[in-house]
Amino acid sequence: MLTKRELLRTAAMTTITLAATRTVPAFAQASADRPGFLKAKDVAEAGFIYGLPIVMNYAVMYEYAVDRNSGQFKAPFNQIKNEPNVFTYKDTAIVTPNSDTPYSFVWMDLRAEPIILSVPAVDPKRYYSVMLCDGSTYNYGYIGNRATGSEAGDYMVVGPDWKGATPPGIKKVFRSSTQFSVAGYRTQLFNADDLDNVKKVQDGYKVQTLSAYLKQPVTTAAATIDFPKIDKELVKTNFFEFLDFALQFAPVQENEKEMRAKLATIGVGPGKTFNFRDLPLEQKLEIGLGMKEGERKVDEAVASVGKDVNGWRVSSLPGDSAHYNGDWLKRAVAAKAGIYGNDAVEAVYPLTRTDSDGQTLDGSKHTYTLTFAPGQQPPVNAFWSITMYDGKTQLLIENPINRYLINSPMLSGMKTSTDGSLTFYIQNKSPGADKEANWLPAPDGPIYLVMRLYWPKTEPPSILPAGEGTWQPPGIKRVS
Repeated sequence: MLTKRELLRTAAMTTITLAATRTVPAFAQASADRPGFLKAKDVAEAGFIYGLPIVMNYAVMYEYAVDRNSGQFKAPFNQIKNEPNVFTYKDTAIVTPNSDTPYSFVWMDLRAEPIILSVPAVDPKRYYSVMLCDGSTYNYGYIGNRATGSEAGDYMVVGPDWKGATPPGIKKVFRSSTQFSVAGYRTQLFNADDLDNVKKVQDGYKVQTLSAYLKQPVTTAAATIDFPKIDKELVKTNFFEFLDFALQFAPVQENEKEMRAKLATIGVGPGKTFNFRDLPLEQKLEIGLGMKEGERKVDEAVASVGKDVNGWRVSSLPGDSAHYNGDWLKRAVAAKAGIYGNDAVEAVYPLTRTDSDGQTLDGSKHTYTLTFAPGQQPPVNAFWSITMYDGKTQLLIENPINRYLINSPMLSGMKTSTDGSLTFYIQNKSPGADKEANWLPAPDGPIYLVMRLYWPKTEPPSILPAGEGTWQPPGIKRVS
């Protein structure tokens, strides 16, 4: 067992930057009242795991809706931003981005009044969904083909404390557990020639405040907020400062009371900020060591998430508050594996970093194939895809044919074998002109692959329950 001295030595090199003149919430109590070294380290570790999705969400919100100079800015709060294109390697704000469906986003400020989301009638053959995700990364509702149908409709999103009446004509009310929330729209693109049709659907997405919807004057206004700047470097040193800031917009839920109380003992919580730079080195190391251990546990859990099925990890991570039920590690893993992922009933995401023999996928060393036997393609009501990411960053990669994924709408342009099977070539360099139609370009290094099954079928063959279903993704074979 490590002694306190050994723990300090271990933490020293990894947290040396924490001793710089930055600030983060730390011990609000007098020295005599604060936890002992190991206890404080444990609280910081648990707090990091609990807070990781919240801080990750804040970082995205800041880039998308606050900082107009972020390079990723979409639109101010309560205004929708339609992306008339799919994500590419240039989009870096969200890890493991979906490049199947052009996105639309609206970050909602629900403090003053509810927001009305209106959707048009959409061709039932075109998949679309609106996922509602709050600041705790809980998916608290869906609009779309599967959840509400393809007809036009008006839906109301309210904040945690809203007690007003529901206007006539509203099909459903969704309640966010936090005062800031995001609606992420996914609209299926069939092929490159289909983009104008997607734009027409996106033009039908409308966002209004409740007062505007009712054509009434605004009677209340939310206070102006000074949002603290956040980036990857600041997160390393100011993690708990950002968590502290975000929690003021997230009323405590029953299953959070114990964790919030623990965080308060190290100064994290509304009104409890404390200058980190003024603390003795030992106290700084307590926080740093806890964060490092929390990050290690999250990374380990991501690597082993779900059930191993032919080298793919198959799970049903994302969900609402009841789905997580206070399992903060599960929530952190869902965010780290791919923040803003869907509930399993909306989409299942088999993911892998290994081939069928358990060896790490690496485009700088090997070439691979993935083959679907005849009649064994993913069983879905909408469509499926396989997306390539850089194994280090979990971002899309630049490649000579600008292909980031292969999906079911693309299959008409691909080659099948004489027996009807379908083989994809996964490698860094072109497999040759005769095979390039089925080429999924890989990075010159570690590979991270994510399969997406949109609106998976529930009757056999099915991937549901995730990891236990009658359909299984085939393993990736190393060729050379």
